[in-house]
Amino acid sequence: MQKYGQHFLVNQGIIQQIVDATSLLRAAQLVEIGPGKGALTQALLKKGNKGFTVIEIDPKMAAYLKINLPAEAQIKIICQNFLEFDLTSLPPVPTQFVSNLPYIDAAAILDKVLSWSYFKTAVFMFQKEQAQKITARPGDDLYGPLSVLSQLRARINLLCDVRKGSFNPPPKVDSRVLVFERVEPPNVPWHKLAQLIESAFLHRRKTLFNSLCLSGYDKEKLVLAWQRLHLTQKIRPEQVAPVEYVSLLTQIN
Repeated sequence: MQKYGQHFLVNQGIIQQIVDATSLLRAAQLVEIGPGKGALTQALLKKGNKGFTVIEIDPKMAAYLKINLPAEAQIKIICQNFLEFDLTSLPPVPTQFVSNLPYIDAAAILDKVLSWSYFKTAVFMFQKEQAQKITARPGDDLYGPLSVLSQLRARINLLCDVRKGSFNPPPKVDSRVLVFERVEPPNVPWHKLAQLIESAFLHRRKTLFNSLCLSGYDKEKLVLAWQRLHLTQKIRPEQVAPVEYVSLLTQIN
């Protein structure tokens, strides 16, 4: 394993599937996160992409890309942690992201991308279980804040599963590639909605009502919200659909 925990994707069939999906969802600009040695970058170039931006945390990998990527492709190489990168420094145009995401930061990177007002589409690879959490539906065992907060901002589809042997060095778990297409986020204060959803799942063995009470929400406001939304007292956080959390916040406020 490399210094930054990279697992380099070497399966050309998977690389081609990612590139093909990226091509179908083109936007005004393309950003690749964590290109590593550039296997995916080179495939994107062969598909006709050029003049896009790559953001790489590892200085050695960034230096490698500067030497090995063709100058005529006009690739902008930024050596920085994506989580510290200022997205407003990019042109304010619809943007597509693509990445074999680092497992440890995948959820944070996804949230940053989905939160950006110019996000249009993304093709991202995750640890398989994390991808299952993102796409989980109400009632599923893995349904939680990551599911709700992702699905309120994007239409999400499975592209393919990726076995451990598709990487060098191979990770300990399989991966999954998901495709994200922007949907207009709900017109509510996002930080309050995120706080409500996190609070709802904070006490998983409790009902939704009790979990929110334990998290400090006003009981009288909750009682009124339950009546207006016709919710049962026994309903649990994992039974509530994403849009119902939006309605709940509206009623509480």
